[in-house]
Amino acid sequence: MFFVALSAIVLLVHGYLWRRLVRDTTRKGAARRAGTAVLVALALLLVAALALGTRIDPSIAQWFAWPGYLWLAVFFYLLLILLVLEIPRFALRGWLRRGERAESGDSSANSRELSRRDLLSRGSAVLAGVVSVGVVGYGTTVALGPPSITRFPITLRRLDPRASGFRMALISDIHLGPILGRSFTQRIVDLVNSERPDAVAIVGDLVDGDVPELADAAAPLAELRSTHGTFFVTGNHEYYVGYSQWVEHLPTLGINVLRNERTTITHNGGSFELAGVNDATADQWQDAADVDKAMRGRDPQRAAVLLAHQPVDVQDAVRADVDLQLSGHTHGGQLTPFELAVSLQQGAVAGFYEIEGTKLYVTRGAGFWGPPVRIGAPPDITIIELRAAP
Repeated sequence: MFFVALSAIVLLVHGYLWRRLVRDTTRKGAARRAGTAVLVALALLLVAALALGTRIDPSIAQWFAWPGYLWLAVFFYLLLILLVLEIPRFALRGWLRRGERAESGDSSANSRELSRRDLLSRGSAVLAGVVSVGVVGYGTTVALGPPSITRFPITLRRLDPRASGFRMALISDIHLGPILGRSFTQRIVDLVNSERPDAVAIVGDLVDGDVPELADAAAPLAELRSTHGTFFVTGNHEYYVGYSQWVEHLPTLGINVLRNERTTITHNGGSFELAGVNDATADQWQDAADVDKAMRGRDPQRAAVLLAHQPVDVQDAVRADVDLQLSGHTHGGQLTPFELAVSLQQGAVAGFYEIEGTKLYVTRGAGFWGPPVRIGAPPDITIIELRAAP
């Protein structure tokens, strides 16, 4: 339903783009028909990418995913810029009216009036087009480049001093699918292994597709190396494509799947609890995130670290007296200023937060969803270093 609603909104907004980019800048004739045809084709490509990108073979889906999703990013910034340009258009309405009055008194003013409207409409269209294409071009190089490594120490009040210095690589939102494949996974594995972490945590949205199509793309994950292994929790996108197939496949790659459960990590003689919960939206398919279940029977004197795809689960973590929650999901907004909406929905966007004694760290994610574009939110892998309180 999400994709159906999104597609309907996208098609409706294309009507506004048609008015500003085609109707207002051309006269009836071949140029207007051509502009209309191009915009309709781009809209259909976008809907196809949204509707079919995770449901067919990625080698086929990539042929419309690339242009469709790139157009989604350009479309987003075109819409944003054109809406901002409505302000000067409104301010200049008197200038246009004076031209209309001049036209009514002098037939030669008709050409001046047309020039005024053409200057305003075509100038706005060119400005919006140049800026949006430039921004998206830059954002594409960022999204397809290597994720940065962010090192972040976090002090936990109950962490056994002997376990202090434990380093966990936090990965999220790779989104393997029609655009990102095996080479991207290998790049992430190489980056993580070069950090020599004590554990690896993949906090959901690993894939946008089925095991038969993406098993090869995910295969390098078997090469992840750490002292205590790799742990995984589901994200919402695992449920869009059938979570059970991935929950069954990932252990064959040596990855431990935590489903509303926990395990004890003993490092250098000191121990803490590592728990993981299903995605918050999982109740449509299986048990949704249940922090209480994962924490049931824990030693209250021992620090607890929770892996949860969505930051919004932190409210349950607070009630369960969790020391630290590690999350992803937000992509840091991915396309600024989308982080404003993310903050309203999740209460967190990226980085470190503290809520009533429970600490929360949200990674921007290593990949992207939809457009292969990141603006104001570069991809990252975070190395979390746990420290004991002095």
